[in-house]
Amino acid sequence: MKLFDPLGTGSSTVSYAGLIEKIEILRSTLRWAPKLERADIEKLLGQANTLRDEVMQLSRKERFVAAAEVEPPMPADAAAAAVPTARMRRQALIDRSFVFEGTFGDNPKLLAALEIAEKAAPTDLPVLIDGESGTGKELMAKVIHANGSRADKPFVSVNCGAIPENLLESELFGHKRGAFTGASSDRKGKFESAHLGTIFLDEIGELPLIGQVKLLRVLEAHEIQRVGSDERIAVDTRIVAATNRNLRRMSEEGQFREDLFYRLGVIHLTLPALRERRDEIPLLFSYFGDEAAEALKRRPIKMTPKLREFLLNYAYPGNIRELRNLIYRLSCLAGDVADIEHLPEDIRPQPATAGRFGAELGNGVDGTAAMPISLAEAKRAASDEAERTFLERGLQETGGTVAELARRCEMNRSHLQMLLKKHGIRSKDFRHRDDAGRAKDGK
Repeated sequence: MKLFDPLGTGSSTVSYAGLIEKIEILRSTLRWAPKLERADIEKLLGQANTLRDEVMQLSRKERFVAAAEVEPPMPADAAAAAVPTARMRRQALIDRSFVFEGTFGDNPKLLAALEIAEKAAPTDLPVLIDGESGTGKELMAKVIHANGSRADKPFVSVNCGAIPENLLESELFGHKRGAFTGASSDRKGKFESAHLGTIFLDEIGELPLIGQVKLLRVLEAHEIQRVGSDERIAVDTRIVAATNRNLRRMSEEGQFREDLFYRLGVIHLTLPALRERRDEIPLLFSYFGDEAAEALKRRPIKMTPKLREFLLNYAYPGNIRELRNLIYRLSCLAGDVADIEHLPEDIRPQPATAGRFGAELGNGVDGTAAMPISLAEAKRAASDEAERTFLERGLQETGGTVAELARRCEMNRSHLQMLLKKHGIRSKDFRHRDDAGRAKDGK
């Protein structure tokens, strides 16, 4: 996890000075060495690669901070009301040296969750985090761990939904040699591995009832027993659990132990879905774009206005995880500029021509305007109509010269050609019109 320290415990000045010093050491080695053996060359290459990675990290951090500091557009009537209050709450977290991922805006629900996490982190109280899949529950657990007294101790993550029921006890509490077929040696469980640190129990709602009973005993007694052993082992482990299910309803229906729910939920916080915190999406574009560029060893991608507009308004049922995967896909498939065509086909908006737009918004049976199939379809149709109008007007102004229009719009010429083909626009038609217009004027 790349935690962002807003106060910059190692400021940019100090960090860059350290890098310069390392570079000077490399230069001195190269300048004064009488000869270099292969092993020395390999060592220097390794040091150079390390320096490159450090510079990339610093550059990425500064670019992200710059993106996060850009004020989001706001309605004039809201400028003096709710937005400054939210910004003040965020700034207060930064001023108190609270370490967090940083990729968030001024959403009140998320700020409230972070403030709860800030107060809970220094304690050893259990924390229950709920929210839709992909909202960053594990990241929040790491934030709580990083801001607590156990920050330098292990953080162990367990996906409760991925462990077969017959192996659950062994996975969590360990086993003795010979306890069952295949147990060829003693093995520590996750709780022992997380001793003095934090254990993160993801998808806690998937834990079977027998596992819930054993977990409750650990919470109450702070000790475990390995499978096949009578020895009790004391464990001092902070528990943070997460779920995308409604545990209160599950406990009412008998699917989750009520006593365990109350023991886990001493501190209970909820992460809002990404569609409820859209102000973060531009920040996440920058953050994940840099992350993908670093992983793929290429420059961060740029997006066409149409793609950016789509991604800003997309519903993201998979939340932040889906957005991250989309950015990685775009970074891999696109060249310098990503467009709609690089999106997965199942979410890609369908091309909508002027005729289709007119048909969708045309007359109904009784002569009144018919409603489009959906609001999303209406938006896509309107967007395509505006795009077509823009291209036609541009070709008129440039006399049908595609290269000149691409230069004015700062677009790749091949991409512009693709858009013209999509709308069935022929640039030569505009050249003829322009020539005819000049001839007419000459008369």
